[in-house]
Formats: sequence, C-alpha cells, structure tokens
Amino acid sequence: MIDIREKDGSVFFTVRVQPRSSRSQLCGEYDGGVKLRLKSPPVEGAANLECRKFLAKILGVQRSCVEIVSGQQGRCKTVRVQGLSSPALAGKISAYL
Repeated sequence: MIDIREKDGSVFFTVRVQPRSSRSQLCGEYDGGVKLRLKSPPVEGAANLECRKFLAKILGVQRSCVEIVSGQQGRCKTVRVQGLSSPALAGKISAYL
C-alpha cells in the first residue's frame, strides 16, 4: 500500500526510480511508495525532469504541480503534487497499475 500524506493542499509520496530503462513506466509498489522506471540517464537532472513529466502525465496535472522535495540525487525521492487529494492520487496510480 502506498503511503500518501496530505499537507496544505498537496500530497506527498515516495518514488523509487530506476534510470536507464528501455522505456518509462510505472512498475508497481515498492516499500510504501511507487517504483518508476525511467528511460533517461541520471545525468544533469535528466531523470528528475522525466520523473516529473511522467508523473504529471499519469496524474493529469501540470508539470509545475509536481515537485521533487527530497532525493534529487538518489533513487528514493519524495514527491509533492499540488491540487490532488489522497484518494484521487491513489485512484489514478492504481488505475495505471
């Protein structure tokens, strides 16, 4: 189960990324968060940018609403999404899986 926290109109959750994959896709749950494979390499923020774009696309929000608040240089990241509630986020992620 994904651990989703709400604060000040935003939701926070953990993402575990795997860069340099053959394609970008949401793989499933991982240790209370979601696992995301990214096509981009982890060079000069390319994987972080693709992570934000991909999550914005599947959640139906603008890319500016998705922010990586911690873990910019690691595989485990904490992501904040503005404008979604916990049930809406959980529903969109489960529909994609």
